[in-house]
Amino acid sequence: MFTIGKASEQSGVNIETIRYYEREGVVPKPGRSAGGRRLYSPDEISKLRFVRRCRDLGFPISIIQTFLSLTEQDDRSCGEVKTLAENHLDEINAKIGNLKRLREALLSLSSNCDDGTAACPMLDSLMKDGFGESETE
Repeated sequence: MFTIGKASEQSGVNIETIRYYEREGVVPKPGRSAGGRRLYSPDEISKLRFVRRCRDLGFPISIIQTFLSLTEQDDRSCGEVKTLAENHLDEINAKIGNLKRLREALLSLSSNCDDGTAACPMLDSLMKDGFGESETE
């Protein structure tokens, strides 16, 4: 059994984040020592590591909870996991598209700026009504 500090070290999850995951029910609350300290088993640390990896991939907590519940099923289907992952990938691709449009808009605006002048075309463009609606939507 390991203390929360060791669990944090071994899982790569911050101590406060571990407490948050416990409060939110992402991972079960661990047992406690006679002195009231949290004690984590290797299996609980493995689940924390699993959650961290899912978060690193950008999965929301709700999906991670679904993944965790599926890991506990003997007859789990990879199809459900694949569907959730593909939906997440679609969201990521949409965000990438939006970021590319934002990048192009900023490149265009900043290319109009001349160093050392009093008038700034970028600021003037940003002050105009309706600027950016077609670029970012």
